[in-house]
Amino acid sequence: MEHLTILYRGPLASCDYDCPYCPFAKRRDTPEQLRADRAALERFTAWVAGRSHDVSVLFTPWGEGLVRSWYRRALVELSRLSHVRRVAIQTNLSHRLDWTAEADLSRLALWATYHPGQVAYERFLGKCRELSARGVRYSVGVVGLPEQLPDARRLRADLPPETYLWVNAAEGHTYTDAEAARWMELDPLFGHSRRPHASRGLPCRTGESVISVDGAGTVRRCHFVPAVLGNLYDDSFRAALRPRPCPLATCDCHIGYVHLEPLGLYDVFAGGILERVPAGPPGQLSWPGW
Repeated sequence: MEHLTILYRGPLASCDYDCPYCPFAKRRDTPEQLRADRAALERFTAWVAGRSHDVSVLFTPWGEGLVRSWYRRALVELSRLSHVRRVAIQTNLSHRLDWTAEADLSRLALWATYHPGQVAYERFLGKCRELSARGVRYSVGVVGLPEQLPDARRLRADLPPETYLWVNAAEGHTYTDAEAARWMELDPLFGHSRRPHASRGLPCRTGESVISVDGAGTVRRCHFVPAVLGNLYDDSFRAALRPRPCPLATCDCHIGYVHLEPLGLYDVFAGGILERVPAGPPGQLSWPGW
């Protein structure tokens, strides 16, 4: 095995935001649940540290990870490992950012989401500007709800031109061509998110070079296919790694469909698959299906 990409999602579910459109389950984690999440993350970090092959990791917690010290520490520690190509996390940027000074910024990246109504605009923009000043690699995105379009336009105008602003189609929302065009003015790749991709039978890298891992080490091909391939910690998953088609009718989440081979998104996001940073400048992006 030359390189393995891992999407890690431990038991953490508590979040400091309460977005009405968020599809993730929310709870207030008890101290016992937080201790269990910390132990699971530390076990996973130790496993990655012991590998002899290249690894990339994207943390996709149900809640907000970076308000927890163990997630910040894991990102710093993993970024310092020579065999870790990239370590990234999805985050709302509500936390302080001084910890990034301890990380290897050639390997660290953040996938940030702006949630109007949950944070003051200037505070969020200030966090983005701090990331830029610190030299941290990041992308920024919004959910494509009509009421959020003015905020998204303002954010696009205020962000550095080289920062990619992505737009996720709102779950259960359909877009007319005119509505989609307005979002594509901000994110030329919005067409990939606009509708679920018909995926059944298509070749996908998940289950071969990309896996999903939970806090117990259970390995699945991705977050959206429940079939178990084995366990990370007893190495039983390795025998199940092979090329395989997608078994689902559709795939509608970026962390899933980015790995569908016919879409060609590994070329679009070359070097930035996990943090959703395209290889080319935002102003030069285009979606061939539009």
